[in-house]
Amino acid sequence: MKSLIKIIFLLCTCLAAFPLHAQENSDLKGTSCIPVRTVKESELAFKAGERMHFSLHYKWGAINSDVGTATVSLDSVRLNGHEAFLCRAHGRTTKLFDLFFKVREDFKSWFTRDGLKPLKFTRDTHEGGYEARNTYAYDWSQPDPCIVADVYSTSSGQRNLQLPLTPCTFDIPALFFYARNMDFDKVQPGRKYPMTFAIDDDVYNVYFILYGRETIKVKGLGSVKTIKFAAKLLEGEIFKGEEDMMIWVTDDENRLPVYFEAPLLVGFASGRLTGYEGLKHPFTSLVETKRK
Repeated sequence: MKSLIKIIFLLCTCLAAFPLHAQENSDLKGTSCIPVRTVKESELAFKAGERMHFSLHYKWGAINSDVGTATVSLDSVRLNGHEAFLCRAHGRTTKLFDLFFKVREDFKSWFTRDGLKPLKFTRDTHEGGYEARNTYAYDWSQPDPCIVADVYSTSSGQRNLQLPLTPCTFDIPALFFYARNMDFDKVQPGRKYPMTFAIDDDVYNVYFILYGRETIKVKGLGSVKTIKFAAKLLEGEIFKGEEDMMIWVTDDENRLPVYFEAPLLVGFASGRLTGYEGLKHPFTSLVETKRK
């Protein structure tokens, strides 16, 4: 159950991609960053003050209920002389599910407001008796840039190491915000597009596949015009390896993730947007609001 809850919160935080094996995937060789329209602050899909709230759901046999919540917020700060965004992502199990397995996940990510260049990342995870902490400092000043990482887990103890860093390497929250500026005019349906992120003591290759536009009903919101993505799931201790994780983002300038779903070896996980504040653009993809 620990692995299940960890994956659910990671999905809600990431939403734009899912990790493959740590080794390089043959489909990703020779590729570059995902195509984005721009990463200039004035033209981003978001602004400081944005808040998103999610509900996380699990279905298996007689169990069919919400098991957790997550909040993602974005603020404007200064870090070491840089004008930066600070993203906070917090996930937790519900009070009822706390009785079975209590989880608290906290991610913080600092990245430049102009260019979305990652600067710092922290993670603080408590899953039952398991704990994990990350502190990353992105060192761009060296001839070979690197991530100076201080990582701890109850299974591996405390470690200090350096991880490889390229202009296409992000932490999970920074990757999520970077991907929201995707240039759909340059994205071909059905093609794999690579992304890279670091977490704990490794760097992972990830990819997404664009399927197209679709109007869906989201519980608590109503009917929403969306753009549908998939992330291929590899067979392992959590996933079947037979089906895709599906992700829907709003078909407007905000690119808000409104729903995702993923089949698991045991049961089915999903998440949905339940609330939002401080959007930069009008929520024009919401075509039919749920009646109160």
